[in-house]
Amino acid sequence: MNSSRILSYLAFFLCGPAMAAPFAYVPNEKSGSVSVIDTATDSVLREIAAGKRPRGIAADPAGAHLYVTDAASNALLVIDTASGAVARRIALGKSPEGVSVSADGRYVAVAVEESNSVTLIDAVTGRVLADIAVKGKNPEHAVFSPDGRWLLVSAEEAEQVDVIDVAARRQTGAVAVGLRPRGMGFSPDGTHAYVACELAGAVYVVDMATLTTTVRIPAGKNANGIAVHPGGRQVYVSNGADANVMVIDTATNTVSATIAVGKRPWNMALTPDGAKLYVANGRSNSVSVIDTAAAAKRADVTVGELPWGVVIR
Repeated sequence: MNSSRILSYLAFFLCGPAMAAPFAYVPNEKSGSVSVIDTATDSVLREIAAGKRPRGIAADPAGAHLYVTDAASNALLVIDTASGAVARRIALGKSPEGVSVSADGRYVAVAVEESNSVTLIDAVTGRVLADIAVKGKNPEHAVFSPDGRWLLVSAEEAEQVDVIDVAARRQTGAVAVGLRPRGMGFSPDGTHAYVACELAGAVYVVDMATLTTTVRIPAGKNANGIAVHPGGRQVYVSNGADANVMVIDTATNTVSATIAVGKRPWNMALTPDGAKLYVANGRSNSVSVIDTAAAAKRADVTVGELPWGVVIR
């Protein structure tokens, strides 16, 4: 183990997540683990056991807990980031996938494929508050708006994103987009959402005030993951079949750069300062690290088998 990795490892365990550099957590679907990457050194510190088929991942605002869906046991695993232990296991419907946490840390939402629903959970108690039916079949992601008012839900068998009113705990609308919507992300002010549509090869821009699509931006083949820069100036879309990530300029809604990464790039996450983008490459068993200012790949970090996504805290 090199000296920088030793220092990062000690920082993680002695200082705790809140005082150390941000960590990137990567669920590996075939390995049954979560790889922990130190974003200061871009090295893997350790592997956390996470069921048999971890897919969706999110974290609370403080970074104290991870929320990981285990498709093998149909459960949400609540993992203590300091110890790596499963602190709580919450039963879900069959084939849970994407998970997100509201900005205030109050709620957790899980897209459950086979029940065509989104499960809303109290993050403090772990109690299931509602199982909300949606119109799209095989929902993959359920993403909170920045103000926590809405959940947008993408489904593999749909040409719309479903809109859930969180307070009402029911679907109240839908927005027409391209075929097979996948990754989604909101602008920092919550006025717009960006939806990658895999079979349409495009990113759709949704006006949240009117719940309508305003722009269609051509992307690559099998457009999949979405990440929005914290400054709102760029949106990143991963193109699974093209093995690249495109950078969208939000001022012009055009592609400003294309960056080669690993095979089948999937879900992604940015560091809090927006300086680096981490891309899970499902077929390369790696995470590509992109320097956002230079729009260039700086490293490939080896992780477990079939990495599904990334969350950074």
